[in-house]
Amino acid sequence: MIKYKGIILAGGLGTRLYPATYSISKQLMPIYDKPMIYYPLSILMLAGIQEILIISSPRDLPLYKALFGTGAHLGLSLSYEVQNNPGGLAEAFIIGEQFIGQDNVSLVLGDNIFYGDQFSDILQSCTTERDGAQIFGYKVSNPQDFGIVELDPNGKILTIEEKPLKPKSNIAVTGLYFYDNNVIEIAKSLSPSSRGELEISDINNAYLSLNKLSMKLFGRGFAWLDTGTHDTLLEASQFVNIVEKRQGLKIACIEEIAYMQNWINKDQLNKLLNKMPDNEYKKYLSNLKS
Repeated sequence: MIKYKGIILAGGLGTRLYPATYSISKQLMPIYDKPMIYYPLSILMLAGIQEILIISSPRDLPLYKALFGTGAHLGLSLSYEVQNNPGGLAEAFIIGEQFIGQDNVSLVLGDNIFYGDQFSDILQSCTTERDGAQIFGYKVSNPQDFGIVELDPNGKILTIEEKPLKPKSNIAVTGLYFYDNNVIEIAKSLSPSSRGELEISDINNAYLSLNKLSMKLFGRGFAWLDTGTHDTLLEASQFVNIVEKRQGLKIACIEEIAYMQNWINKDQLNKLLNKMPDNEYKKYLSNLKS
C-alpha cells in the first residue's frame, strides 16, 4: 500500500511582511477568519494525509505546538522540527528524513492557498502514485518571481528555472509537491544555489532528468494565492471572505474536514465545539450536525 506523509514548511523570516512579522510567524497571521497555516494544513487533510510534520523556526515552533498539539483532536498525528536558518525549500526533506522514513511525501508551503472545484479529487489521485514526482503549474503575470516551467508543443516539461530573468513561459510551479521516497537522497545530493539555499527547482530537475516528473496545470477556474507580501495577504483575505459569504461554505475549516473524512465522530466534534467561544466559526461548525 502506498503511504504519503505530509510536510508543512512554515519557516522563513517573513522579511517582506515586516514589521507585521517582527514578533510573530507569517504563517500564524490571519487570512480572513483563520490562521494562514490552516490553509496548507487543510490541503494535506483533503489529500487524505494524517501524519504531518510542521517545520518552523526555533522562535515560532512552540506557537504551532500550542495551536495544534498532537493533532489527535482532528484525527491527525502531528510532529514538529526546527529549521534553524532559512536553508531553502529542499532542506525540508533533510530535516524531515526520520519523519518520512520509507514513505512517500507531500510538501506544501505554509503561505500558499489553493481553491478550486474537485480539488480534493485531484489531491487524492496524487497519493495513488507510487513513483516519481508530481508538481502543479499555474499561469502568472510575474514569472520572474517564481520557478518557471518550459513546455514543448505537446505539453511535455523541458526545463524548470528558478526565478529567471528572462522567463521561457508564464507557468509557475506552485508551492505544493508530491514525491516518492527518493526525494530524501536527491535533497542530500544538492549543492546550495547562489542564494545559499537548497532549491526545490533542483529537486524537480533531478526528477525531470530521470523522466519521472509530471505536472498538473491548474486552469482558469482555479485560484492559487501566494501570501508573501502585504498586498497578496490582503487579497487572500478578501478572496476567502467573498467566497465564504457567497457560498455559505468555509475554506480550510480543519474541524469540518476532519469530520467529513470520518477521522472524528459527532461526539468528538461536540467536544471541540464546547471548547470554542461563541462566534461565527463555532456557529458554522454547529450546523454540520443538523
